Amino acid sequence: MSSENTGHDPFEFLQDDAEDVADMEDVERPTPDEGDPALREQVLEALKTVRDPEIPVNLVDLGLIYELIVNKDGVVYVEMTLTTPACPVAGALPGQVRDAISAVPGVQDVRVKLVWTPPWDKNRMSEEAKLELGLID
Repeated sequence: MSSENTGHDPFEFLQDDAEDVADMEDVERPTPDEGDPALREQVLEALKTVRDPEIPVNLVDLGLIYELIVNKDGVVYVEMTLTTPACPVAGALPGQVRDAISAVPGVQDVRVKLVWTPPWDKNRMSEEAKLELGLID
């Protein structure tokens, strides 16, 4: 194998993830309206299909979703965090959230904002998640 420079940066994927995360910090939060309860329920169910690959629990039950706005015009805003800023899927999970919600009929625009404040802790988890992970008897 040649050691000459091919011009390809082997760490380019890390830069891409960092750019994706930086883009999520500038997401505009829509003004909530009266919403669409049926659409909100479908969006919530879609969110529950997204799991942290290191913890076998969905993001909603893990307590990683801090805010969910589902407006009647199909604009959906999600404010979420990760278990730690050093999470290896920091660039991937928000995109998975966006993709899952985008697949819901009636959704017109999905905005995902990744935040670090307040920091996540296990007290944000649902009772079901705590049971599943063996954190309570």
